[in-house]
Amino acid sequence: MPRSCIVTGRKPSSGRKYALRGIAKKKKGIGLKITGCTNRRFIPNLVEKRLWVPEENRFVRLRLSTAALRTIDKKGITPILRQIRAQGNKV
Repeated sequence: MPRSCIVTGRKPSSGRKYALRGIAKKKKGIGLKITGCTNRRFIPNLVEKRLWVPEENRFVRLRLSTAALRTIDKKGITPILRQIRAQGNKV
């Protein structure tokens, strides 16, 4: 199962982590210098959630980002499930 949200489509993205050294100019130093640069991944905050669907009288298990949980609270589970099924995903 991929690390992606089925509602928002959030997935891991890549970026860099910088190692800094020196004293900031604000603190009367010469300034911060980048001494190292490492590649890293930004992983989305995903949770496995059981949601009750009253229209189908059953629970549905979804892997969602926490932002998608807020969307479901706002719009409701039924329109979100309709949207997921329209994309061709089995729920």
